[in-house]
Amino acid sequence: MDRVILHIDMNNFYASVETLYDPSLKDIPMAVGGDKERRHGIVLAKNMLAKAKGVKTAEALWEAERKCPGIKFVPPHFERYAKYSRLAKEIYMQYTDMVESFGLDECWLDVTGSLFGSGREIAEEIRARVKDELGLTVSIGVSFNKIFAKLGSDYKKPDAVTEFTRENFEELVWPLPAADLLFVGKSTQEALRKYGIYTIGDAAKA
Repeated sequence: MDRVILHIDMNNFYASVETLYDPSLKDIPMAVGGDKERRHGIVLAKNMLAKAKGVKTAEALWEAERKCPGIKFVPPHFERYAKYSRLAKEIYMQYTDMVESFGLDECWLDVTGSLFGSGREIAEEIRARVKDELGLTVSIGVSFNKIFAKLGSDYKKPDAVTEFTRENFEELVWPLPAADLLFVGKSTQEALRKYGIYTIGDAAKA
């Protein structure tokens, strides 16, 4: 029997939590980062409006402001993020005790053989509960291994569930860039390209 793995990614986590405390941030481009006046720090998270302007996580604040003039920068409040991370995990733990954290905002869940339903059914229920109970959105990948489950949570954002099954994974996963794989960073991507490997399907067939 295949395992049933969920990967849950809390959408724009730091930025979304800050919006809970200051709803006026919801309708403007904003990012969580360092001290703009001191000209240091990077973007730790951004909302969808800033993302639409090309703002990226880990870039310098001045770069973000150049792309998105007037962007609002908010200082990080890590105690808030830890609180909501804990609250989310309390929801997850009601479905399985096999929860593996991957940072504050991501978790894998093993729900193999669960009495709560299929992987997709559990994912949809968790997605709805996090939104209703915490005011945050998540994207969830459902698959038979951790790598594909994480790919699924990245496949459609925000507030979505994507399932990669034995029947559809080659159609959906093989065309994706190799860089979408977990731990394939810039240098690994360049190394793969030297061997003519550009997509996940290329890597699988190599």
